Amino acid sequence: MAADPIISLRGVTKVYGSGPTAFQALKGIDLDIAQGDFVAVMGPSGSGKSTTMNILGCLDVPSGGEFLFKGRHVETLDRDQRALLRRRYLGFVFQGFNLLSRTTALENVELPLLYRGEDKKTRYEAGMAALDKVGLKDWWDHTPAELSGGQQQRVAIARAIVTQPDVLLADEPTGNLDSERSVEIMELLTDLNRNGGITVLMVTHEPDMAAFARTIVHFKDGLVERVEQGVTA
Repeated sequence: MAADPIISLRGVTKVYGSGPTAFQALKGIDLDIAQGDFVAVMGPSGSGKSTTMNILGCLDVPSGGEFLFKGRHVETLDRDQRALLRRRYLGFVFQGFNLLSRTTALENVELPLLYRGEDKKTRYEAGMAALDKVGLKDWWDHTPAELSGGQQQRVAIARAIVTQPDVLLADEPTGNLDSERSVEIMELLTDLNRNGGITVLMVTHEPDMAAFARTIVHFKDGLVERVEQGVTA
């Protein structure tokens, strides 16, 4: 897919600590992510992939280099500006679902809109629409304990997309699911990418899951080792 990069990293480094105990997690990352791409990020533990995803999600800042999001230099933003970018443009899906146990599926999905200060009617309509997109509209009043693992992850995805983000960051989204549920979640992410226009960035250890992506980025020792096109490219 030919498109201008929505994300560009240029010489991005990340160092934790200082002096003789300093650890350089990233050693100069160069990476372009096109608008509308589906990118799988792979690599062994300690390769730098999680650090990179935290920077892309505006949860951490680089020690050096440039991070451009839609042409804006994110590395120059302060904490509040990064938080605003995160709320406005990014959605997050985690391996552990991170749902509130005593609230309904709809209430979980509405949370990002509540933080935005949206009114009750707006939250309800957007929340139900998001649940409909993940196939759980009829389960809106069920708590997480009344849902399967796959359904809980669908609720988590609905929560991530309820704000209509440009980019969805998924950290091992199938890590707690069996193979059948994993495929269902990957098919859902693929549909959101192809038909919803959402750029998807996913960390995974599983080659079978990475095969759903258009682009696969391999990390090793704090660097991008190689970038290859997936079978769905």
